[in-house]
Amino acid sequence: MRFTLIALSLLSSASAEVLNLTPDNVDSLNGKAAFIKFFAPWCGHCKSMAGDWQKLAETMKDNAGVIIAEADCTSDNIGSICSDNGVEGFPTLKYGDIASLTPYDGGRDYDSLLEFTKENVKPGCSPARLELCDDAEKVNIQKYMDMSPDEISKIIAEVDAVMEAEDKKLADAVQGLSNQYEVMVEAFETKQNVKKEEMDYKILKAIFGIKSPKKAKAMGDDDDDDDYDAMDDDDDDGASEMDDDEDDDDDVM
Repeated sequence: MRFTLIALSLLSSASAEVLNLTPDNVDSLNGKAAFIKFFAPWCGHCKSMAGDWQKLAETMKDNAGVIIAEADCTSDNIGSICSDNGVEGFPTLKYGDIASLTPYDGGRDYDSLLEFTKENVKPGCSPARLELCDDAEKVNIQKYMDMSPDEISKIIAEVDAVMEAEDKKLADAVQGLSNQYEVMVEAFETKQNVKKEEMDYKILKAIFGIKSPKKAKAMGDDDDDDDYDAMDDDDDDGASEMDDDEDDDDDVM
């Protein structure tokens, strides 16, 4: 019993290193660099990386400017944290300023996560950390700080509209390429079939199957050979006789 209590205590202490995001504490990330794992408890990949994520949090716990966090997107207490950050699958890893996170696409093992965190997850210039901004950045931030919430909201909506339009362009381009590919494949297959007809490919394969069945089988069957099944059936008797004579040497034609 005592061992169980100690083990539970240690587990509780360890898990405290990862900040579990909720609407009540998400603002604590302002002015800090965050590395966030958006997950679902039933997600297999999420479970497999849980230990390494915990280990990363423990390693970085003394760095006050970097927060290793996670957000359970299935929780009733998650609010709009996941939707606000465009989470569509699990796990989704993002880093940077909580107001504008950047997707992480690197390895999910501890070594990869730690190396990336040390090199890239650092506090940067932001409205909450003006001391990290140069003069030009401060001027740019102040320009927006002087605007009303409605003005800022309008600009954000305009940027969102531009991004949505670009996304549609990409989707249309990808669909166009897909359609072109399908047309090319169909044309290629048609040409291949015409060439086979012109070069008596089906007849050659059918005769080869009669004369050297073992080698024909090793070469693989062609779907088009079905057209000549009738020919094979008609020659069954002759083929059987030939097979009897050729069992010792299938290479004889």
